[in-house]
Amino acid sequence: MASKTTMRAVVFNEIGDSSVLHVSDTVPVPTAGPRQALVKLEWAGVNFIDTYLRSGLYPAALPHITGKEGAGVIVALGADVPAEYGLAVGDRVAVYSDGCAAEYVAAAADRLLRLPPTVPTRDGAALMTQGLTAWTLARDAHAVAPGETVLVQAAAGGTGGLLVQACKALGATVVGTTSSAAKAAVARGHGADHVVVYTEADVKAEVDRLTGGEGCHAVFSGVGQATFAADLACTRRKGTLVTFGNSSGPVEAFRPLELGARNVKLVRPRLDGYIATREEFVLRSGELLELVAQGKIRALVGGEYTLETLARAQDDLVGKRTTGKLLVKITP
Repeated sequence: MASKTTMRAVVFNEIGDSSVLHVSDTVPVPTAGPRQALVKLEWAGVNFIDTYLRSGLYPAALPHITGKEGAGVIVALGADVPAEYGLAVGDRVAVYSDGCAAEYVAAAADRLLRLPPTVPTRDGAALMTQGLTAWTLARDAHAVAPGETVLVQAAAGGTGGLLVQACKALGATVVGTTSSAAKAAVARGHGADHVVVYTEADVKAEVDRLTGGEGCHAVFSGVGQATFAADLACTRRKGTLVTFGNSSGPVEAFRPLELGARNVKLVRPRLDGYIATREEFVLRSGELLELVAQGKIRALVGGEYTLETLARAQDDLVGKRTTGKLLVKITP
């Protein structure tokens, strides 16, 4: 049980830019409900969804503690948490829940994943949202198969880099895109077979060259509006376009008739829809952690911040000033 009654947390009381975020040290420490666990957090992750909630693109109840993922130690368990979850006070866990940019979070027990000894708590926080997003995109949005060629936009980023690794683990040839030569080196470090620096070369022309004009079996893009036309053009006949983010703004004014030219499948998934049940969550997170244990997927941290500098972390993420995963250290 937490020994404190109040905690530090990053809160926003209104919708807006990063200036609405502030650190409060008077937030009550939550109490675990019957099917919840109280987790003392050590790390939290920074993700685009945090900015979508803060800006109003996705709805958020106000006031709102930011942060959708973290990792730490269970300090209390609700009375009705099923024994088959295998959770106990003292376990190190990764957390998928609102309110993780705080010292404590009361999270649904079915959204917790006990970390094996081989996975540090820091890596658990780095992998929960972006790692599960990347893995479910490559397994559920489009089931990547050996021998396929896939395009990953923003391949040096947190989710993009993990997607490159996931697709490589599944046997695909990966074409990645980045904005600079320096980021291209990062993407190659993730395992990308080919990298297109889109500020210097035309992505569609390079994809055509690499695929003999056929295009990619799947295109994974978290960019949104800015690349959507190129994403569709790079998808081969009967391929899959997976648009999963809005970093440049949401896709608007799209005519489904455009898919018919090559019978392209268009998917706009959210992670919650692929891990809605405890069974789905355990299956995909367990597969992910096994790949981590095998060294096939690595959490590459691109920056560490504090609760006080979390607003800057969000701005750095949106401003494309980072590579890899951004983390917030909660406890000293």
